[in-house]
Amino acid sequence: QVQLVESGGGLVQAGDSLRLSCAASGLTFSWYSMGWFRRAPGKEREFVAAISGRTSRTDYTDSVKGRFTISRDNAKNTVYLQMNNLKPEDTAVYYCAADRATWTTTQYDYWGQGTQVTVSS
Repeated sequence: QVQLVESGGGLVQAGDSLRLSCAASGLTFSWYSMGWFRRAPGKEREFVAAISGRTSRTDYTDSVKGRFTISRDNAKNTVYLQMNNLKPEDTAVYYCAADRATWTTTQYDYWGQGTQVTVSS
């Protein structure tokens, strides 16, 4: 079955960087669009970034543009989220997601368990 396992979260200070990884198994990775979402305490889950399977088209929510970069290594079945200049409002549980669609930022069939990112001021 499809499994997505996130790693790389942690506690950092404002201005620091983190790189999240999501290792996928049980799927033909290059066929899948991949996304990162987050859920902050008391808030709904929100879209952060997405990347398509073959063309590596990307998209970001406005609040992270210029600070976060999504990338993928199809040979390693892994998608990454490089987060720079982190802010306290980036504090959330970050989730990796996968979907067979060529491109999506909203509808995903598979989800990871999440990794906590905490940014102190």
